[in-house]
Amino acid sequence: MFKKWKLAVALLAMVGMLAAFGTGCGDDDDGSSASEAPAEEAPAEEAPAEEAPAEEAGGSSDIKAAFIYVGPPGDAGWTYAHDQGRSCAEAATGATTAYVESVPEGTADFANYSRDFIDQGYNVIIGTSFGYMDDMEALAAEYPEVIFDHVSGYKNNGTNFGNTFGRMYEPRYLSGIVAGSATTSGQIGYVAAFPIPEVIRGINAFTLGVRSVNPDATVEVVWTSTWFDPVVEGDSAQALIDAGADVIAMHQDSTAAGERAEAAGVRWVSYNSDMSAFAPNAFLTAPVWDWCDRYTQIINEAADGTYSGGAWWGSMADGVVDLAPIADDVSEEIKDLVAEKKAGIIDGSFHPFTGPINAQDGSVLVAAGETMSDGDMLGMMTFVEGVIGSTG
Repeated sequence: MFKKWKLAVALLAMVGMLAAFGTGCGDDDDGSSASEAPAEEAPAEEAPAEEAPAEEAGGSSDIKAAFIYVGPPGDAGWTYAHDQGRSCAEAATGATTAYVESVPEGTADFANYSRDFIDQGYNVIIGTSFGYMDDMEALAAEYPEVIFDHVSGYKNNGTNFGNTFGRMYEPRYLSGIVAGSATTSGQIGYVAAFPIPEVIRGINAFTLGVRSVNPDATVEVVWTSTWFDPVVEGDSAQALIDAGADVIAMHQDSTAAGERAEAAGVRWVSYNSDMSAFAPNAFLTAPVWDWCDRYTQIINEAADGTYSGGAWWGSMADGVVDLAPIADDVSEEIKDLVAEKKAGIIDGSFHPFTGPINAQDGSVLVAAGETMSDGDMLGMMTFVEGVIGSTG
């Protein structure tokens, strides 16, 4: 599936989200959402959430929201974070919610499950993977009375089909500060999914954070072409460790990279959710998702008729992205620095992509005093200085 859309993302990145954000871009998150977990053919109605009492609804008790997941919720990771958000939004609004898990991209399954939900009276459909985007666009035209919100893509219609994502580069930068302080070899490994703008943007933000406290450190990237494959991701982490990396970062859904780091006695920055329980000695911190407020917002807007079907790119200030707790053995000086930079991100006084920033080849990527635009960030396909590896 990624062979079909990876190049399209890189090309459409310059135009798709640009229309959505008025700058010119495409996204990211352009797939970051996906995992390659196998589909389970459980009917959608087999995984309903219990209906909340009407008095808790806050005006949303007539909303039935269905969530379609690319993987199983499990105990950590991308889909786990979405399911936590679904449960929280259900409690906050009183809406009825349900979900179906492990629905593969690029098949008829997504449309079939969506129609099944709609036949049951569900009037909000939320798809949590990039590869659902085109199906959601078509379904939104077919069912104008149903709201479709797509996580991670760039298409929307300004009415009943919108896209949602978060500025994950913000906590990525903060996690880089922690990683840069933890390395003694100056070699950090990054187990990366696919060379698309979302992932490249995250690597760059992380590297900028690393080099803000450790200017000579490097970040070596290994591409896995996976969102969820513990064997491949674990082996990739091991290869980086064998090459001298003493900190491992990642952009996938499994905990395999952390488990290899734990076994090797090196440190680990996880992703999606706090995965510290899976490698407690290796864990440093993690950029994490919190979908509760955004899903609550979508449901409430559906209930009061204000959902607009546009593009929403939330930030740390919105609460959709954050940094997990930092390991106890990280110095107070670094924790204070992270807190200072986080406060600056939230109040707008600091932006990770403010120049001077050089590209990997030494050319100027962002001039001194300038800040990269949303369009340029959303279409990012160039590594910054300090990254070892290729974008394609």
